[in-house]
Amino acid sequence: MPVRDVLIVGAGPSGLATAIACRHSGLDYLVLEQGSLVDAIARFPINMVFFTTPELMEIGGMPLTTPFGKPTRAEALQYYRKVVDAFQLQVSLFEQVLKVEAPSAADEPFVVESRTSRGAARTRQARNVVLAMGYYDAPNLLNVPGEDLPHVSHFYKEAHPFYRQRVVIVGGKNSAAEAALEIHRAGGVVTVVHRGPGFGESVKYWVKPDIENRVREGTIAAHFNANVAAITATEVVLDNGTSIPAEAVLLLTGYHADDEFMRRIGIEINPETLSPRYHIDTYETNVPGLFVAGGQLAGKRTGTVFIENGRFHGEVIARALAARLRR
Repeated sequence: MPVRDVLIVGAGPSGLATAIACRHSGLDYLVLEQGSLVDAIARFPINMVFFTTPELMEIGGMPLTTPFGKPTRAEALQYYRKVVDAFQLQVSLFEQVLKVEAPSAADEPFVVESRTSRGAARTRQARNVVLAMGYYDAPNLLNVPGEDLPHVSHFYKEAHPFYRQRVVIVGGKNSAAEAALEIHRAGGVVTVVHRGPGFGESVKYWVKPDIENRVREGTIAAHFNANVAAITATEVVLDNGTSIPAEAVLLLTGYHADDEFMRRIGIEINPETLSPRYHIDTYETNVPGLFVAGGQLAGKRTGTVFIENGRFHGEVIARALAARLRR
């Protein structure tokens, strides 16, 4: 079985940036992605506009152009497709990594087990592994009864399915505010529930006054300083005893990196932040040869790692790998 220099898990912006840097360094690499290219962005709301400028999303020195001040989801997807084609990056899509087995001896490789979306099992080996899986697959759970009911979701895509539906949205940041506005304007009856006293200061500057005005005029209902106690087939029950009728419930309470996956490989995890232990100069974890990039190193502090800064992690990792493999 061939042994590559590095396997990169995740084809988001940080994973692709790592692949570009590895390619420039002459490393034998492969990117494994469980979904489509930049899958988290592909799963964002269809009409989403990024809260950043185009140049801060660029990787590999390739420009992202937009006629507007901020890129849309569609523009970002097109851009990253062009990046992969331009650099001829080696990416295997719809191949989910199930297990990463660390070497038991210094001269042995990592063993990575995966399965394709068609059910084919694969085993690959590499001297190094970079985890760049982000955090969009691990929502912050409320851990309340009814959270697993079929009309409850931690993800929002578009407003149309919620036409003439009573929708409870839990959360008070960008995703919750934008979903509430879109669903309201598509004919849904929206109620927002948030544990804080109001919408967060991080809400996009063009969204915050809009959502606050809709709440003020009463076209969108809101319960602040409230927590969900339970969800049933017909309503959401708050900890203050209030019951809100609901045909659909969106729990848009944020996400975190998959700490359990990292623990299984042997990575030490900070119990408070859920972030992995890594060397600040190389992004190598306590497991030799195992690196983290992008949102993978954020833990619960997802507001500290964005495309803007995570895109630079790959260059640091590739330099460390190239220097090590040249010895």
